[in-house]
Amino acid sequence: MTRQAEDSIRASGLRVTTQRLAVLEALDHLPHADTDAVHRRVLQTHPTITVQSVYVVLAALTEAGLIRRIEPAGSPALYERRIGDNHHHAICTQCGAVQDVDCAVGRTPCLEPSGAGSFAIASAEVTYWGLCAACQATAAH
Repeated sequence: MTRQAEDSIRASGLRVTTQRLAVLEALDHLPHADTDAVHRRVLQTHPTITVQSVYVVLAALTEAGLIRRIEPAGSPALYERRIGDNHHHAICTQCGAVQDVDCAVGRTPCLEPSGAGSFAIASAEVTYWGLCAACQATAAH
């Protein structure tokens, strides 16, 4: 993973740093993680990294297009490595679990705006809200 991560960082125009590599590695293990979760994971290998440094790295990697930031209503920003495919998310309203959902298929009128004005639409962000399997099982008991 490290060589591929280094190459992608360089290709994006950023300098390769141990902090950037550590954050990318953390997100490989923690998809849909908030800044605090990434910070806790990175601390395992970089005990002196500050949460502010993680914020700075996440912002740089997001700006470079190497990670994606999602902002579910009522939650802190979450970051993920899955980029470039305009996928969506399902979020549990009880525990906050997040799951990737591939782009909608079939007739999807809500993804084709009828009045975008002067906007050239590049992507659509859809969030599905409901109960994850674990919370459904708990509710059934």
